[in-house]
Amino acid sequence: MSDKDRDVDVQVKERVKTKRPPMYKVMIHNDDYTPMDFVVMVLTNIFAKSESEAVQIMLNVHNQGAGLAGIYPRELAEMKVHNVEEIARQLQHPLRCSMQQE
Repeated sequence: MSDKDRDVDVQVKERVKTKRPPMYKVMIHNDDYTPMDFVVMVLTNIFAKSESEAVQIMLNVHNQGAGLAGIYPRELAEMKVHNVEEIARQLQHPLRCSMQQE
């Protein structure tokens, strides 16, 4: 190795850690009019839940007043809330869906 090779300065770039986006809980709320079958259909079609998962979440909605449908990044959570409320409105069900930061 020559003297020239030993005097080389190496610059190391520091990696910038990217921050994970905040996640949002999508909640389905109980009401006295929306059929349980409709809630199960929403959970299977919009939230891709299995039939047994959907029934369990629907029972949580019915018995506890609300149930967790899923946890998503903001844009996806907003889209799912909008889709649920749009389908419910079209079929004249008062089903409510909300999102809150995790």
